[in-house]
Amino acid sequence: MTPPPRKERADAQRNREAVLAAADRLFAERGTPDRVSMDDIATAAGVGKGTLFRRFGDRAGLVKALVEQRTERLRADVVAGPPPLGPGAPAEERALALLDALLRLKLDTRPLMLALESAGSGSPYQNDTYTLWHTELTALLVEARGEKDADFLAHALLAAVRSDLIEHLCALDTPPRLIHDGVAALARATLARPA
Repeated sequence: MTPPPRKERADAQRNREAVLAAADRLFAERGTPDRVSMDDIATAAGVGKGTLFRRFGDRAGLVKALVEQRTERLRADVVAGPPPLGPGAPAEERALALLDALLRLKLDTRPLMLALESAGSGSPYQNDTYTLWHTELTALLVEARGEKDADFLAHALLAAVRSDLIEHLCALDTPPRLIHDGVAALARATLARPA
């Protein structure tokens, strides 16, 4: 029998929260995680550099922790929240709501998401968050249009909200509303049941 996970000590939890808050603030101030050193974060959080490295490993681990913190609510809404994200809404509505929520999250946290998707051997597909969204979207596609090509189509829809594409479109001064409209149009066409 596996022992239950140990509860995090209060001081360790405080340190974790201080580090995440400091990193979040510094990344926002400097525009991108690669402009912030681990020394800067440790100093701003009031912890030793060793604490930072033991807890997060490196800057990529810290970025991943921040992204996980920001996606926690979205995950909860998808799994058990109210419609249209949560169970109870038709698959088409849930898929559109999920893609819209992912796009909003990526627009709101562009530098973090771009850094995360660039980590993991340089592949945005090498992280747990991508796997979660892909699995959910595949299931919604199967429900909406059947199994044929659902796995591939889920990847294709997620490609429309990849951070490097969002960054490219923002650099071209594409208004966020047009990006949202384009993703929704692509999703509706993809979700339509084949003839």
